[in-house]
Amino acid sequence: MSTQIESQPSCADPFDPSSIPLDEALRRIAERVQPVHACERLPIRECLGRVNNEAVKSPHDIPPHANSAMDGFALAHASLAADGITELDEIGTAYAGKPFDGEVGSGQCVRIMTGALVPPGSDTVVMQEQAEVGADGRIRVDANHRSGENIRRAGEDIARGDIVLDAGARLNPADLGVLASLGIGQLQVKRKPVVAFFSTGDELVSIGEPLEPGKIYDSNRYTLHGMLARMGVDMIDLGVVPDEPDAMRATLADAAARADLILSTGGVSVGEADYIKPALAEIGTTEFWKIAIKPGRPLTLGQIGASIFMGLPGNPVAVMVTFSQFVVPAIQLLAGTEIRRPALFRARALDAMRKKPGRYEFQRGIATQDESGAWQVGKTGKQGSGILTSMARANCFIVLPDANDGVEPGDEVDIQFFDWSL
Repeated sequence: MSTQIESQPSCADPFDPSSIPLDEALRRIAERVQPVHACERLPIRECLGRVNNEAVKSPHDIPPHANSAMDGFALAHASLAADGITELDEIGTAYAGKPFDGEVGSGQCVRIMTGALVPPGSDTVVMQEQAEVGADGRIRVDANHRSGENIRRAGEDIARGDIVLDAGARLNPADLGVLASLGIGQLQVKRKPVVAFFSTGDELVSIGEPLEPGKIYDSNRYTLHGMLARMGVDMIDLGVVPDEPDAMRATLADAAARADLILSTGGVSVGEADYIKPALAEIGTTEFWKIAIKPGRPLTLGQIGASIFMGLPGNPVAVMVTFSQFVVPAIQLLAGTEIRRPALFRARALDAMRKKPGRYEFQRGIATQDESGAWQVGKTGKQGSGILTSMARANCFIVLPDANDGVEPGDEVDIQFFDWSL
């Protein structure tokens, strides 16, 4: 009889040959996920955070007419002497929305306010602080001015026919202002992706239910709800699904009929009560189910009909890690935008960090700036994948690549600040 146990690769091992690398997982997600096609036309005030469906061209110039960038005096530059002081007759005033009715001749000027149309005959605006009123009421200006100064030209911001909003752009507040400046009141945008999510496990109970022995409150659905709420999606919360094959199949089929993306937490590992994999095999397909990262190794990508399925681990920290690294890119693709990976910043490690080569690790950190403005980062404490407070205290991931074999205080590491929005 053998004196050794023939063990299988597990999440405790630094490398599992059946796990795929992080970049490979992202590549497969990009190949599998297709953007939603349905669109709707909305008032622009309802378009913030939505994805534009078609390029928008400007119907006219912005600004539509030459106007003053300053309060001052509009004049013809040719009226100014090459040296010394020139005295000009003030013949009227131009206000924003109330143009001067007339033409500026040689030796004349018009008092002009910011945004007012530049009167015919003038080509320069001298700031009021750079002119003075003489004893006789004439306006005195020196020679230190160039032709065209302080004038916003017609089309200076946007020329007629310019593309002001690309297809696939996610609208921000400035975009809404640009559209309004063009007189565009409605826009065709992509339908929001619909995301259904649920937790699995007979040990889980919802808030408000009694906590019996062996039971725990389900935190993952609340974490997912919070992260999804900032992603510009419509959500369907399917609650807690018991560890029972028929219930799992029915839940997945129902979610696939209603959602573009299905998220589960728990039930995707190799335990006897993990029913997602067999249910997915019956009614859908599986692309992969293990990734070489920590925490978050047991992550499944599959498909049920037209719906994408992503089975996240059950441990709460692993849920947040896999959401940030894989679910966010999937939602970006569903929404019709490109994948936008969070930026990495270099930081000086304040703590030692244990790690073996073989997979990416996302440790939780608190990044601050030292006196010189450089980033430094320390761990939040214990890094177990079930310690959700390690995420609540953190403001970034400490990203340790697969080849990294540990960190000593003073070493340079990459950090990735939390960003749960698109």
